Amino acid sequence: MLASKEILDVGGREVAISNPGKIFFPGTGHTKLDLVHYYLAVADGALRGVRARPMALKRYVNGAEGDFFFQKRAPKSRPEWIDTVELSFPSGRTAEEVVVGDAAQLAWVINLGCIDLNPHPVRAHDLEHPDELRVDLDPVRGVPWSQVRKVALATRRTLEDFGLVGWPKTSGSRGFHIYCRIVRRWSFTEVRRAAVALAREVERRVPDLASSKWWKEERHGVFLDYNQNAKDRTIASAYSLRPTSDARVSTPLIWDEVADCEPEAFTISTVPERVSSVGDPSEGIDEATGSIEALLELADKDEAAGLEDAPWPPHFTKQEGEAPRVQPSKRKRGAGRGKRAGSVPPPAPGQSSGPTGRRRTTVPLIEIARAATEAEALEGLERWKARHSDVWPHLAPADVLIDSMRGRSRTWTRIRLNLKNVPEADRPGQEPLEVDYDPTEEWKSR
Repeated sequence: MLASKEILDVGGREVAISNPGKIFFPGTGHTKLDLVHYYLAVADGALRGVRARPMALKRYVNGAEGDFFFQKRAPKSRPEWIDTVELSFPSGRTAEEVVVGDAAQLAWVINLGCIDLNPHPVRAHDLEHPDELRVDLDPVRGVPWSQVRKVALATRRTLEDFGLVGWPKTSGSRGFHIYCRIVRRWSFTEVRRAAVALAREVERRVPDLASSKWWKEERHGVFLDYNQNAKDRTIASAYSLRPTSDARVSTPLIWDEVADCEPEAFTISTVPERVSSVGDPSEGIDEATGSIEALLELADKDEAAGLEDAPWPPHFTKQEGEAPRVQPSKRKRGAGRGKRAGSVPPPAPGQSSGPTGRRRTTVPLIEIARAATEAEALEGLERWKARHSDVWPHLAPADVLIDSMRGRSRTWTRIRLNLKNVPEADRPGQEPLEVDYDPTEEWKSR
């Protein structure tokens, strides 16, 4: 019988690990206790990424292949040595979040089922002024890893031209991260504005490789997700394990490694030895504090040239100067702002108006699935493909829009298809969704 609990001495504190033998990565056989030992082995680097920062707990209580949920509020039952701080969010809600400062607190968080660490870009003693500008490179489906690396190097050069030092790391997933420590002087809105200017500048420099466009139907190549700098957004930090089948790690690199790095090389099995032999490439990040003034000046120039503020995440209130927060496919042709009744044509005879009753859009987008998990949504897509085997060959990887949508405590998945590359006469209309998940049902029933 597996032990139900194991007590570890971490820095003189007793940390109880419940169900230590529970398998968290079925593909590799790693247990919950293995996760704790991994984080203790890389504790110096992991703590450098999270120390003194409030943290949203992303809990995989059934392991990497199970569902997860976000827990913003610190568990009421916790040791007295767990630090917390109260945050306020754009919604007006508040939450007392965990703040990790040492290895024992780190081990305690991992015991809750947290595979990766998701800190905010602020310190607990100053919650209104970020000390980090975060660059999240998010490739469109089908974009090769080699292109992600090229955009990362182009972003490095751009940051240097604007007086900032970028610290690179793999995301542990499909993308890439670059962090810049900055002076704690500017608000979230100002830091995000600098990130928008940076994204647009990188796109200008490598227009065939990078995109600053928020709406997926407009993106190409590698998207620089500026909205990761909006308040309440978090990213997996340095040395975070990720819920992949091979237990990959979001791994800090030196810039000379970036051009040839491969994300699958950095896993729970390889990273501790790497740290032991070469050290932590992110050591020194806290001393490399820079200014975003030059990027804000670039933002002023872009605004003077007629560029509106880029769209914000949907749960934020409409911002002054923000571009229309409606995807281009739903805007009226030739309209300046907003969407009005009658702004899109009615469905063709015999075609549905769509799963939500909305009229068809001016861009040929159809929705395939809304599902609680990505796996369920992809199963629905496979069923659609089987029925439309003559249409599927016309679609490029970028035409398959897979969105991770945020609910109150979980994410859910939406899949849409852009039929722009399908001959108009052959385009299928909107059909009933293959999976029709309602993300509001869970909290409505509480």
